[in-house]
Amino acid sequence: MPDSLKLKRAAKAAPYIAPPVQRAVRLIRHIAEGHPVLNMSETAKALKINRTTLLRLLYTLEAEGFVERCPNGGGFQVGLSFVELGARVLFSQELVQVAVPVLTRLAEAAQLSAHLGVLDGTDVLYLVRRTPNTPLASNIRVGSRLPAHASTMGRILLAFMTPREIETLYSRKTLQRFSEHTPTNLSALKAGAEQDRRADIAWSDGYFERGISSAAVPVFDFAAMPLAAINVSGPSVAFAGGERRRRIEEVLRAAGREISRRLGWLGADDARHGAARALAEAGE
Repeated sequence: MPDSLKLKRAAKAAPYIAPPVQRAVRLIRHIAEGHPVLNMSETAKALKINRTTLLRLLYTLEAEGFVERCPNGGGFQVGLSFVELGARVLFSQELVQVAVPVLTRLAEAAQLSAHLGVLDGTDVLYLVRRTPNTPLASNIRVGSRLPAHASTMGRILLAFMTPREIETLYSRKTLQRFSEHTPTNLSALKAGAEQDRRADIAWSDGYFERGISSAAVPVFDFAAMPLAAINVSGPSVAFAGGERRRRIEEVLRAAGREISRRLGWLGADDARHGAARALAEAGE
C-alpha cells in the first residue's frame, strides 16, 4: 500500500483510535518481528511507552496467550493463541475462496440459497451465502449465527463428534426448542447426531423455521475430518416430491465433494475412515 494512502487512512481513523489497544498491537508486532524484550527500558523507549505500561501489557498479553516467555529466560515470543488466531484467519480465507464458486453453481443448480458454515462453540457461523436469481432466496446473512443443535449445518457437524465430545460441548448449555423436532436434552441430541452421521446428510422440513426446508452435508479436510458444512435452504414447497429431493441431494453432495477435494480430501472412503477413527480413539 502506498505511504500516501496509509497516511490518509491513519488521519481518517485518528479520532477513533484507542491508544491502549494501539500500544498492545505495537508490542505484539515488535515481538513477532524478532525482538524478545530482553531489556525493558530499551523496549519501552523503542515503543514510546513507559516501563510500567510495558510491564502491564506483557502480563496481560501473556495471560491471554498472545505472548509467552522464551525458554531459559530469553525474553518473550509470540504465544499459541496469537498463532492459532492467525491460522484461523488464513484457514477461513482459503475455505471461503474455495467454496464461493462452488456454492454459486450449487445455488443455481438447485435454485435454492446455498451457504457454508463452521462450528463455533454451540453455534454455526455463516461464512458464505449464495442465492439463485429468484425472489425466494434465504435472508440469512454472512456472519449470522444459528444454534448448531437446531440447524442442518450444525447437526451434520455435530454428527461427526463423539458422544463424549457432544456432552462436553453442551454440559452447561440449555437446548432451546424451535419446533417439535428440536432436541432439548443430550440423549435426543446424541441420537439425532448418530442418525445424521449414518445418513451422511441432515434434512430439515420446518424444523427451525416453519415453511423452510434445508439439507446439509459435511466438508472434509485433507485428514478426512469435517471442518465445515454446506447447505441449501428455501421454501418447503421447493423440496416437495421424491425426485426433487433426490436432485437436491445429488447436487449438494457433489458440491460438498468438490470443496473437500479442493482442500485436499481424497475420497469418500477416507471420510468414513476418519470419522470411524475418531470414534475409535475416543473409545465410544
